Amino acid sequence: MPTSSASALWKGGLKGGTGEFSAGSGTFAGAYSFPTRFEGAAGTNPEELIAAAHAACLSMALAAGLERAGTPPESITTNAHCTLEKLEEGFRITRMRLVVQGKVPGMDGTAFQEAADAAKNGCPVSNALKGNVEFELEAALL
Repeated sequence: MPTSSASALWKGGLKGGTGEFSAGSGTFAGAYSFPTRFEGAAGTNPEELIAAAHAACLSMALAAGLERAGTPPESITTNAHCTLEKLEEGFRITRMRLVVQGKVPGMDGTAFQEAADAAKNGCPVSNALKGNVEFELEAALL
C-alpha cells in the first residue's frame, strides 16, 4: 500500500504568521493563518483538511460496503464538520459531524443507516480519530 505525504511551511509568529501546505502528489495546495484557523476568517485550516479526508474516506468505505452487499450506490455525498475547541489543556478537535446522503436503488432508509454506521466505524480516517474525537452521523437516502 502507498504512503501518502504532504508538507507545510509556517513563517513568522503564531498570530502574525502565515502558512502554506501542499499535497505530495501536487494535486492541491493552500494557505492558512491564525485567523483562518481560530477566528473564522475566510480560507482553509488543518481541521478543514481533516474534514475533507474524513468525508472522502467515509464515502468510499460506504460505497464499498454497499457494493459488497449487492446494492451498489449511484452516488454518495458526505459532508464532514470538524469542531476545534479550546479546552483547559489547549485547543483540541472534539467532534466530527458526518452527514451522508446516498442514491441507492432498492435500499430502504434503515439499511442505509446501518451501512453508513458500519462505514463510519471501519474507514481508515475514522479509525485514526477513534478514541480522540466524538463522531455524529446523520445518514439519509435521496
